[in-house]
Amino acid sequence: MLFLVAALLLLGVVLGTVAHVPLAVSSALAAGIALWLAVFAYRERHARRSRTTD
Repeated sequence: MLFLVAALLLLGVVLGTVAHVPLAVSSALAAGIALWLAVFAYRERHARRSRTTD
């Protein structure tokens, strides 16, 4: 429960910050996060395929 409260508090702080920065800045940050997540997903998928199951 405490984790959920902390996550919601952090989400509120981040959304409040995004509301005050220009649209170009928040779009660039969103694109950077999307790229980071895509690279992470690719690496995880590639790591799972290269593992051998015994």
